[in-house]
Amino acid sequence: MQQASANRVERLVQQFKELYGVAPELMVRAPGRVNLIGEHTDYNDGYVFPAAIERDILIAASVRPDKQVRLFSLDMGLSATFTLDAIEKASIEEERWSNYPRAMAWALQNKGFSLRGVQAVLQGDIPPGAGLSSSAALLVACGLLLLAAAHQTLDLVELALLAQQAEREFVGVNVGIMDQFISALGQKDHALFIDTRTLHYEAVPLPTSGVFLVIANTNKPRGLVDSAYNQRRAECEEALDCLRRFLPSIRALRDVTLEEFTRWEARLPEVPRKRARHVITENERVLQSVDALKRGDIALFGSLMNASHRSLRDDYEVSCTELDALVEAAWALPGVYGSRMTGAGFGGCTVSLVAEEALERFCKEVPERYQETTGREASILITRAAQGAERIL
Repeated sequence: MQQASANRVERLVQQFKELYGVAPELMVRAPGRVNLIGEHTDYNDGYVFPAAIERDILIAASVRPDKQVRLFSLDMGLSATFTLDAIEKASIEEERWSNYPRAMAWALQNKGFSLRGVQAVLQGDIPPGAGLSSSAALLVACGLLLLAAAHQTLDLVELALLAQQAEREFVGVNVGIMDQFISALGQKDHALFIDTRTLHYEAVPLPTSGVFLVIANTNKPRGLVDSAYNQRRAECEEALDCLRRFLPSIRALRDVTLEEFTRWEARLPEVPRKRARHVITENERVLQSVDALKRGDIALFGSLMNASHRSLRDDYEVSCTELDALVEAAWALPGVYGSRMTGAGFGGCTVSLVAEEALERFCKEVPERYQETTGREASILITRAAQGAERIL
């Protein structure tokens, strides 16, 4: 455990004692994530390449003798209570945040698990609204906690799938599998290559010395994400329908090779053609990235990150002035191997691969240039790839 996390654990234990009058019996953590490459490929059955980050959700708890679940969020200063006998969505605004724990309890009970009531305190240091998957981390952590309280276990892949089901069917957000998957199964000092169709995954080593992942947050509200996401999905479907006239056996854009696309792209309308070009080339970049890292070719991996951003900016059109400003400021600095937007787009974060000797200059100059360009202040988070969800008490 990182020293900062150890300090947070100590504070959480103390605050649990103050709130409930007893020491916690259980504690779990689940991390947020950053996707290194492979953006907007997941709903096209493609490849993604995320890493868990050194920011997480911590939950301390003790088991209750009844079916009550009593929660307190230290970050919001809000409490919520529900019963496992009749799990419903929160009816008042101040308890809406608890829909994620409720959703996970609902999904586990639907799966046949007999759960026990708990009293819990939650605390997280994942920046909310930044596209770093704080909601997926909360779901996975709650699932791990409820299982531990009931002396039950579940394969981590199944836990990730249940967390996805919980968010889709209870919370009502149509998410892919990547966020829950990497929060549950992330490995320290590794990124996870995931085939979103088959759920085959492979841990790929990242450099453990001399190189850091640096996440830069635009701090821009992401108001366009939902509508643009639905529009991009529809445009990918249109491209798929067009390509099926020439390639009738394809199930998704992931089945189209670059050679096949080059042969038939002129037959597609301009916008679906651009969307398909991004997805097809991005899948290829993920595969090349995995191979590059296995061979220790950090420079090639960085160049693929750069190409990914250009594709997201020009072909998929989900970047924005703020994301471009952060990426271009990073590109201008020596010691930056690669930089790209990460997540859905229109705000959120960039991720950069930065040499250790360039960190200080990056943290100073990138925010300065960003503020000059946009008038906004960027937040910087330096991380290495972290371990996935685990019980720590």
